[in-house]
Amino acid sequence: MSAEEKNGVDISTAPEKEQVQTKVVKGNEAFAEAMTKEPPSAWTGAQIMIYSFSIIGFFCSTMNGYDGSLINNLLQNQWFKEYYNVQSSGIWAGIVSSMYQIGGVVALPFVGPAIDTWGRRVGMLIGALLIILGTIIQGTSHAAEAFMGGRFLLGFGVSIAAAAGPMYVVEINHPAFRGVVGAMYNTLWFSGAIIASGAARGALNTGGDYSWRLITWLQALFSGLICLFVFFLPESPRWLYVNNKKEAAKQMLTKYHGNGNPESAWVSLQMHEYEELLNMDGADKRWWDYRALFRNRSSVYRLCCNLAVSIFGQWAGNAVLSYFLGAVLESAGYINSIEQANITLINSCQQFLFAIFGAFLVDRVGRRPLLLFSFTGCCVVWLGMTIAASEFAKSGGGINPDGTARQGTNKAASQASLAMIFIFGSIYSVGITPLQALYPVEVLSFEMRAKGMAFSSLAVNAAGLLNQFAWPVSMQQIGWITYVIFTVQDAVQAFIIWMYLPETKGRTLEELDEIFAAKNPVKASIKKKEIGLNQYGDVVNVHEV
Repeated sequence: MSAEEKNGVDISTAPEKEQVQTKVVKGNEAFAEAMTKEPPSAWTGAQIMIYSFSIIGFFCSTMNGYDGSLINNLLQNQWFKEYYNVQSSGIWAGIVSSMYQIGGVVALPFVGPAIDTWGRRVGMLIGALLIILGTIIQGTSHAAEAFMGGRFLLGFGVSIAAAAGPMYVVEINHPAFRGVVGAMYNTLWFSGAIIASGAARGALNTGGDYSWRLITWLQALFSGLICLFVFFLPESPRWLYVNNKKEAAKQMLTKYHGNGNPESAWVSLQMHEYEELLNMDGADKRWWDYRALFRNRSSVYRLCCNLAVSIFGQWAGNAVLSYFLGAVLESAGYINSIEQANITLINSCQQFLFAIFGAFLVDRVGRRPLLLFSFTGCCVVWLGMTIAASEFAKSGGGINPDGTARQGTNKAASQASLAMIFIFGSIYSVGITPLQALYPVEVLSFEMRAKGMAFSSLAVNAAGLLNQFAWPVSMQQIGWITYVIFTVQDAVQAFIIWMYLPETKGRTLEELDEIFAAKNPVKASIKKKEIGLNQYGDVVNVHEV
């Protein structure tokens, strides 16, 4: 007698296994299957080691934050402005600071080959070495041309390091923690900005040329740390695999993702996906071949999603508050150098905290909701900033055509403008900052990732060039009316994100291929699935919305 008959079950009416109203998970549900079969721990010894490796990658973001925010601090330093005869706003401020972006644009042909040919680690090293060279030129410069040449090399090096760093962090991390750790990468931009602001504030006490040369030399700090530690890091398992080092790739996954177990569900999942989806003779093997970026509709769509977040992150209005905050503060009535340095430092600290908070939300809330919240919120804040600044201008405040500031009498409007600066920083940081590096990496397939990130760097620097040349002149010529442009831009960008950008959470990098292959990637990406076990012990969809 069967077990069913012994237990009094009428086998004639018992449902067949195939009749269960659930289905076995496969395809893009493999991630959830592995989560159920082998729940990962965030605090194993192996995972802590990955966090340590990621910190070295984070230094690429830290040095980017330092280099990127340094010019804002220098343009608030009266000795620097006197030495090179520049103002906080105007065309010269744009030229001096724009060399950073020009260097990044020129680096485009070299980013992909450097990272694909020698690996993610060597890409970080090349970028760090160029930054050190640029720092030496800047620190020893006695003419504006030499200083700008150093800025050019900094931008060139940062373009390579800022592409290699997030790729390395995202590719070495466990799929279950890729979102949070990858989002944390760009939050470290503010650690560099805080160090730059703090050093600039302290250096003001020394006075003279040392007050700006000191903070210029500090640019070599984090690039030097990368050079010291980079070869102690494991290489990206994906790069190892496609470069015919499959055993090394599996050993890396086994040690750090499988906790030493080669039969781990996470090791099997990723190795299977590498075998099935990674192209062993793809365009990443040929430095001149960019066809993978434009091969089909899916590739173009991926690249457009990458570029959208890269560009939108630069055009939210944050550039004015990053590079020309001194001019914004002057237009709001805050003229004293010490006062400006204190505001800059406090603003960087609160943005850092909100960026970290946002990084912990990327896997809970999702990428799309965070981006929509931030761009919509920034639109509202710039509207408030426009109203407050216009009221302050009516009382006589603003910037004269020669770049000098004039005081207004409406203190309430001045304080409201300052409040909007801090509110903007918090809203921008919680959603946009964590995703500026994570999302562009996620939406690209491995074959197109390095060259796609080169285009991302190009987009960031090209958008930055507009920021460098347009906004300082705009702040000088039309003042607060500049904020109307940001209000409209953020509204348009929020609409584009809502319409066209898919969600990427809850899948491995390789599983995202299914999303972009779907007829409607946005709809496919936000379909919700709940995973469980049926009575036969299979991992299944128990509910689907």
